[in-house]
Amino acid sequence: MLFEQIAANKRKTTLYILGFILFVLVLGSVISGAVAGYSNWMYGAILTAIIMAFYIPITLLNSTNIVMKLNHAQEIKDTQVQPFLWYTVENLAMAARLPMPRVYIINDPSPNAFATGSKPEKAAIAVTAGLLQKLEREEIEAVVAHEIAHIQNYDVRLTTISLALVSIVAFLSDIGLRIFFVKDSKNSNPVFLIIALILLICAPVIAVAIQMGLSRNREYLADAAGAELCRNPQALASALRKITTDNDPIEEISKASASMYFCDPFKRAYSKTFSTHPPAQKRIQRLMNM
Repeated sequence: MLFEQIAANKRKTTLYILGFILFVLVLGSVISGAVAGYSNWMYGAILTAIIMAFYIPITLLNSTNIVMKLNHAQEIKDTQVQPFLWYTVENLAMAARLPMPRVYIINDPSPNAFATGSKPEKAAIAVTAGLLQKLEREEIEAVVAHEIAHIQNYDVRLTTISLALVSIVAFLSDIGLRIFFVKDSKNSNPVFLIIALILLICAPVIAVAIQMGLSRNREYLADAAGAELCRNPQALASALRKITTDNDPIEEISKASASMYFCDPFKRAYSKTFSTHPPAQKRIQRLMNM
């Protein structure tokens, strides 16, 4: 059951990423067609592919430092500062056969955690002060196992790629709309222009919806893999209950990185389409059935 769930989630994640990349290429093609005529759509796809080839690697290389600065995270370099957290991360990384990630603390009373990094060798885990204060040791261990699973499954890389793709979509949409409204369209196909305008307006919303779907999918995968790693799905379910019902104010957590956290730090009542995380009750039910 567990391995089937992990395999199914990996397949869904691959489809999400491929669909996201295809959507960005289509958007570039539509802009090219609207500007230079619909017969020249391929030039836009090629240019968009070149932009992705440069922008995504740059984003991956700087992702850890950017995210940690956004969340005001402080790196722990001495085992004596937070010995339990340090050795928990170290032991779980060894169990997962991964290099020891860098460890960070966010001085925020709301319990939560996240992982980031372009690859396991450059990974980092950040936990809030509230997580260490409000959860039992086995629950903290389970949350860290969940984040280690993100690193093990390269989810953190996928998240960074999806953030980069959303940024590219926003950029292309903005440029496309500006060109669309100043271009002389007398010689253009009116049907194509209408389709192009609708897509340009809806593109940012579609991109965010795809990103959120990817984020929800990776949480189910990390729950399954994390529960296997710590051998305690009940502790992970208990941690989910405590974190999602905590009412302490959020002080240091960045909205831009909300989708990376163990639970949505802002506990926003979005629709299922735009939720950054699966419903906590569904995650808990899956864990209790393992």
